[in-house]
Amino acid sequence: MFIVQGQNMRVALIHYWLLGQRGGEKVLESICRMFPQADIFTLFYEPGMVSPLIRSRNIIPSFLNPLRRFHRGLLPAMPLAIESFDLRKYDLVISSESGPAKGVITSASTRHFCYCHTPMRYLWELYPAYRNEFGSMFQRIAMAPFATFLRTWDYSTAARVDGFIANSRNVRQRIWKTYRRDSRVVYPPVDAAMCYHRPSENYFLMVSEMVPYKRLDYAISLFARTGRPLKVVGGGPEYSRLRKLASGSVEFCGRVSDKELCGLYSRCAAFVMPGEEDFGITMVEALASGKPVIALGHGGALEIVRDGCGLLFPEPTEASLATALHKFDQVEHSISTLCLQSRARRFSEEVFQTRFRNALSRMWKDSAPPAMRERARSLQEVHN
Repeated sequence: MFIVQGQNMRVALIHYWLLGQRGGEKVLESICRMFPQADIFTLFYEPGMVSPLIRSRNIIPSFLNPLRRFHRGLLPAMPLAIESFDLRKYDLVISSESGPAKGVITSASTRHFCYCHTPMRYLWELYPAYRNEFGSMFQRIAMAPFATFLRTWDYSTAARVDGFIANSRNVRQRIWKTYRRDSRVVYPPVDAAMCYHRPSENYFLMVSEMVPYKRLDYAISLFARTGRPLKVVGGGPEYSRLRKLASGSVEFCGRVSDKELCGLYSRCAAFVMPGEEDFGITMVEALASGKPVIALGHGGALEIVRDGCGLLFPEPTEASLATALHKFDQVEHSISTLCLQSRARRFSEEVFQTRFRNALSRMWKDSAPPAMRERARSLQEVHN
């Protein structure tokens, strides 16, 4: 093992839930390839919604799993469920966090490292919007009495983590703001080899889970009003509302296979990202297909859309996006496909795994108890 030589380590992976195959699950796949014998613990698990690689592993869902259809309304019960996992036999625990995954309880001898996609949005950065706008009225009313308790619990569980890895500098800042913990940045992996380029068919593409904070609404309204062709991939609770905003120029593709998605990337004129992303794997997938990105200039887009890879616009409004689209019409033919694909290769799985292993190794050394660190220094001095 690369962390402790000569030790056959028992590893557990904690993922918030396995109910789809999005960016977080692609990161989990890469970590699974690094730790092929690891067990996976998760709050909710729907086998048909995840990849064959993940399904092939030993997956232990929580006692809430029979209620997985209602998972969005079960946030108050998640701390109890996540703390119910028995992790005593594991030497290393890696949590994949954008929910309560880092709240697991481990033994004193277990190292727990957290790869954080973002602190829980509904409790922190998006709480005012969630309280006033997101979800049904019943969900908002039910959430309010528990919010303070859940924030206190979430903050306290950061102390159970021996080291944090952030998926971007944007999230590193959020981790510090929320938990007052520093973290190392390791960008998520993108399988650039699966992407390919084809001549543009003059439509724009959006790929996203259809939830309010993704801000698909104003972009769909703009494309519907102007008649520009737009294809929208994804599903979620906002699907019906967003369909009502569309016209004949906007096509909803639903959830598609990886092969179909590659084809959609390859033939689009450009990829549109209307909301703030923690990182934004879909933007990198578009670049790997040789397609420029037109994105809101906040969050992860600032770390991806650089060096002539596309256009950033300042505000999540129709007017701001319309200005960016007009600029794109003027510069489209000067954008280099090779430069876009070269940029995407900086986020390859090979780069991710190398940096992830290095981060784990450094955090393993840094998280050793003081007595062990002192003993190691003494042995080093004797050796010298």
